[in-house]
Amino acid sequence: MMGGFGMGIGGIWMILILILVVLAIAALVKYLRK
Repeated sequence: MMGGFGMGIGGIWMILILILVVLAIAALVKYLRK
């Protein structure tokens, strides 16, 4: 996704962003399905 931005920690950032997105979606679903 990000060309030459932190090649070594790219995988860690991807995992962190994925976790954040999943948590945000879960919170949204929980909030909308009240």
